[in-house]
Amino acid sequence: MSDAYAVRRERLREHCSAAGADAALVTRAANVRYLTGCPPCGATLLLTRERALLALPDDLPPDDSGQHLLGPDIAQLAVPTETDTALAAAEAASRLRVSDLALEEHDVTVSRHREVRRVAEGVRLADLGAAVERMRVVKDEHEIADLRIAAEIADQALSELLESILVGRTERHLAMELERRMIDHGADRAAFPVSVGTGSHSGLESHQPTDRRVEEGDFLTVVLGARYRGYGVSTARTFVIGAAPAPWQVDLHRLVFRAQRAGREALGPGISESVPDLAAREVLQAAGHTENPAHPVGHGIGLEIREAPRLGPADMGKLDSRVPVTVGPGVHIPGRGGVRIEDTLVVRPLEEGGPELLTITTKELLAL
Repeated sequence: MSDAYAVRRERLREHCSAAGADAALVTRAANVRYLTGCPPCGATLLLTRERALLALPDDLPPDDSGQHLLGPDIAQLAVPTETDTALAAAEAASRLRVSDLALEEHDVTVSRHREVRRVAEGVRLADLGAAVERMRVVKDEHEIADLRIAAEIADQALSELLESILVGRTERHLAMELERRMIDHGADRAAFPVSVGTGSHSGLESHQPTDRRVEEGDFLTVVLGARYRGYGVSTARTFVIGAAPAPWQVDLHRLVFRAQRAGREALGPGISESVPDLAAREVLQAAGHTENPAHPVGHGIGLEIREAPRLGPADMGKLDSRVPVTVGPGVHIPGRGGVRIEDTLVVRPLEEGGPELLTITTKELLAL
């Protein structure tokens, strides 16, 4: 993997050179990890034409520094805990006689930018923009392999929970158990706070678990994701508790399933980012379900749980091969509940089998 990180750093050097900068200051945690393998720890990367300098807090435990992933071309600078690593790296840029330094202005506060300017004497500052984020959109096969493992962990944790007794347990307790199970199966941690919604809470987007207890006949919506080696996935499933589902529950689940399948099948290299959203949305709107405002049906995913691209009705970019995305439409009926179904997939061309499904827990309406 150290070779892969070195290739990424060289690509960033080429970008900086083309933009007229002779060095980059990378502060966004996910971007530092993408370029070095260093886990999030407040590190800053200074990348010049000749060298790479990683400024790290000096109180990091050895296992947290990612030193085993750092290539021989990366020098490390231990920074006192009370000192901003970005300022230490900016001072180093001045000592190394950097002329033009590009930094991630979207990631630094105004005061931090002012301090960087103060300590980087004689250095002209420019905006690096989202150059590294754009590099991260298309994943290599190492990254996709980590995403597969993250998906397997999430699927395993969910399948085990579905085999347990659920009636009478609270949303909050079930969410905590899912997070623990994912860690037990090898996850770094949950990719985001697990959401469990029952009854009238089911189908809600970004629902925060409460002390409501699971009851017979409830819809149960679970939204979870595991993070493995920094890469996270997201999946959502809706089930019914106890008794056979009511006719309205069967109809609603079937509708969301059809919409989600339409969104998945619309994925492909060269396809407009809006097409999967519109494919799923048309199915829901034909049945009289609309969102106001409209939430995108999906988004990119990887080192951050929400990355480019966004799959919304107004997004006009084109999808590339090897881009992992989520597709997750939902319908919520106030006072009754709803259904949400989401998968993480990797965009692939038809000659490679089409979209690669990573999250494989059944989407059938099981009665648990």
